[in-house]
Amino acid sequence: MTSPYFSQSRSGVPRGGAHTGGRRPADSLGSRLSRRRRNVDPVSSVEVKVEVEEARISEPGPSSAPLSAVGCHEQASVQPKTETDALPLSSRGRRRRQIKVEYDEVKPLVKTEHWEPPDWKKQLGFIREMRSVRDAPVDNMGAEKCYDRDAPAHVRRFQVLVSLMLSSQTKDQVTAAAMQKLRAHGCTVENILSTDDEMLGKLIYPVGFWRTKVKYVKLTSAMLQEEFGGDIPNSVEGLVRLPGVGPKMAHLAMDIAWDQVSGIGVDTHVHRISNRLFWLRKPSKNPEGTRKALEEWLPRELWSEINWLLVGFGQQVCLPINPLCSVCLNQHSCPSAHKNSPTKRPKAGSPHSPSPKFSVKTKTEPELESAFKDERTRKKSMSSPVSPTTQRRRLKTKLNH
Repeated sequence: MTSPYFSQSRSGVPRGGAHTGGRRPADSLGSRLSRRRRNVDPVSSVEVKVEVEEARISEPGPSSAPLSAVGCHEQASVQPKTETDALPLSSRGRRRRQIKVEYDEVKPLVKTEHWEPPDWKKQLGFIREMRSVRDAPVDNMGAEKCYDRDAPAHVRRFQVLVSLMLSSQTKDQVTAAAMQKLRAHGCTVENILSTDDEMLGKLIYPVGFWRTKVKYVKLTSAMLQEEFGGDIPNSVEGLVRLPGVGPKMAHLAMDIAWDQVSGIGVDTHVHRISNRLFWLRKPSKNPEGTRKALEEWLPRELWSEINWLLVGFGQQVCLPINPLCSVCLNQHSCPSAHKNSPTKRPKAGSPHSPSPKFSVKTKTEPELESAFKDERTRKKSMSSPVSPTTQRRRLKTKLNH
């Protein structure tokens, strides 16, 4: 061993512990360690104390484990504790500022369910088969057939728009006849503006609401000349700004005139048939609601085809009143097949409307005989000729009463 403590103890201290040679006995190991601790620098002790206290504070919760032996000895030589050090360990732990951890709420992804009618592909295939001949009025006299194919492009587009405006609430046969007269007169923006209202009314008569349509056609022509240079707008937003042009006309004009599919053109036939086939998630009350409902699920590549398919189908088979369900290929899959159109309810007070206030009284046999006798007498008096004297007498009797 090279330690000085062990070397001095061997040379100066006998086994029995008696002093020898008059020399001062060597200090024991314990006394030397005690003296060394008393001479330790107080600054280093404070640092050790702080480290020990910080270590205890960082522990989760109050600890009941005793300090190490070195820490217990050094506490005696440390300066008096401050007020903070005198607090219990649990109090010092609570005085630390707490950190609030906030988590961003992660919203679950909502999967949108794609709804579509169960048998729509089968039903559409049957409608295509029934419309394969294409001999309905819309096929021969629709807006696609009413413009002059030899006219300039902007004139053809204007004639398509005019034919769509005239077709509202009007059969295709009447619209085609009116457009034929307009084309013979000159169906251009300049000619329409130079024609007076009376003459224009005679040209388009007898389309539905022809007086109102005369006003709309004149206003639209003036707006096209001022804002669009005689051509029609190439957007739905621009078309619906024109007087008398609605969403159905705008989408059809975009398809026919500009060869752009912007939406489904829904008229009364498309609206009626879509509701009868239950092609809507909820029944629609107007064509615009039907258009929005159809565009939610119907593939876009079918938007242009669906109009002329359903219009011709509604003109020939799925009629507004008494549809021909017996010849329809969809009669086994259509929810509305073989159901007659609802009859109109009789007005209140009419002979056919039952009155809840009064109960129906069944006449007995004697009363029936009396009623028949009165009826025969009344008819006999009405059929027999009445002399002027008798008429004056009856009139005088009524006046006296």
